[in-house]
Amino acid sequence: MASRVIMPKLTDSMEEGVVVKWRKAEGEFVESGDVLAEIETDKAVMDLEAFASGTLRKILVPEGTTVPSGTLIAVIGESDEDIQEILAGRATTSESATSTSRAATSVAVTTPAGTVPATESPVSPRVRTLAREHGIDLGAIKGSGPGGRIVERDLEGLIGRGKGGVESAVREVPLTQMRKAIIRMTTQSKGPVPHFYVASDADMNEGLRLVEESKKQTAHPHISINHLVIGAAARALVQHPGLNASFAGETIRLFPTIDIGIAVGLEDGLIVPVLRDCGRKTFAQLVEEERVLVARARNRELSPHEYTGATFAISNLGMFDVESFIAVILPPAAAVLAVGAVREIPVARDGRVEIGQRLKLTLSCDHRVVDGVAAAKFLQTLKYELEHPHPSLPPRGGG
Repeated sequence: MASRVIMPKLTDSMEEGVVVKWRKAEGEFVESGDVLAEIETDKAVMDLEAFASGTLRKILVPEGTTVPSGTLIAVIGESDEDIQEILAGRATTSESATSTSRAATSVAVTTPAGTVPATESPVSPRVRTLAREHGIDLGAIKGSGPGGRIVERDLEGLIGRGKGGVESAVREVPLTQMRKAIIRMTTQSKGPVPHFYVASDADMNEGLRLVEESKKQTAHPHISINHLVIGAAARALVQHPGLNASFAGETIRLFPTIDIGIAVGLEDGLIVPVLRDCGRKTFAQLVEEERVLVARARNRELSPHEYTGATFAISNLGMFDVESFIAVILPPAAAVLAVGAVREIPVARDGRVEIGQRLKLTLSCDHRVVDGVAAAKFLQTLKYELEHPHPSLPPRGGG
């Protein structure tokens, strides 16, 4: 019996996907579990595996095409089987639902985004799209990204000249699946969620000393300002569980574990990998897990459960010399911390002026869950933890 290959729905935020590349051709025999195609979701490029054996009778969606989740994209069957009824869209509702479910479970994150055969250069889906639109031959380009990856800057000077040689003054770039997801999530958050903001700054003299000391040690991984912020946030959330919460309609949901999302910027958007159960982990554990998780996020190797469900979030733009900013809350979290750069500024202390190293912290809160006083107390504790860092200690009181 012929099997329908469906565009899966892998996460709540995924409404459509892109067929980046077909790995099997029409008429080719496939085994159950073989990789049929690369699918770009809102966060990653994933392998779509066959859930039945047979001949790939028909490919219905060309490479580079965006279709809604649940759309029929191919048919697998016997070489002499009649598939006209399926192609005409007369399959039963139950068959459609079952096939969609089976197709969704057959997707596995086994390769980084843009992974291609060894004969090709690695390239991101966004670069593929730009190259296709402007008639650029990616095989003739040497990538400047990690591992020879072709990135958007490698196309500079070529865009607009691929086919006609004439560069237009204005160009339109299609939205990637990641950008569409960001638009949906931030619009749904900023509109209905009543944001308010509190800000403070922390003395980072001691924190900077620890960072510099870690650079001299070879037995332990180097630590960063971001690591200190994550550790301090975990310790502060243990003491202020009301911020590790979410609005749930008629109730406020208090989460049993502290799961901190770390915003990571990518070429074409943003992903928020989640450090789980931060309230029960040592600082060393948080440092190591953050390093691994962020690296996998940048390579687009994360599974959906690794970038969903943060109960608190941190967004750090300090490495870009941003003094301060405000961040948009990403539900289910009720708060997000925006972190700026450590700046050397004059500080008045005990009647005299001296030079201090200060870090600006801005907390965005959901007013349905958190009030101003609770936010201020949390920020006060966070400031204290940053100014008195103890990397060898676990968060106080457990999770």
